[in-house]
Amino acid sequence: MIMTTRRTVLLSLAIPLAALVPAQAASFLAQLDPDKDGTVDLAEAKAAAGKLFDKLDRDKDGTLDARELRGRMSKSEFAAANPDNDGTLDKAEYLAVVETRFRAANPDNDGTIDAREFATPAGKKLLKLLK
Repeated sequence: MIMTTRRTVLLSLAIPLAALVPAQAASFLAQLDPDKDGTVDLAEAKAAAGKLFDKLDRDKDGTLDARELRGRMSKSEFAAANPDNDGTLDKAEYLAVVETRFRAANPDNDGTIDAREFATPAGKKLLKLLK
């Protein structure tokens, strides 16, 4: 009887917690997953990031400055991503940041990000560069 009660309590806690693996992360995953396998690999992440880069590049000069990247990376992250210190990121520099964040969001090193990994702090940082 005690085992049944513990199991019931654990299950009743697990179901709401599973629902918290944010629906938002699952929604983003669906948008970023063209092959519909339930994960995003690095190529899919870079494709999404490339589209966002083009959208953010409103002046169409092929670079993003801190203003165009507002809220997507901190000043120190921007400075680290800008090795030529020209005050802008070109697409290659931007995609290098995406790759770094992808690796940070992929602690199991399986080469893919799933909804649970997107819901982590590292996954959320990656999403800022994809959507």
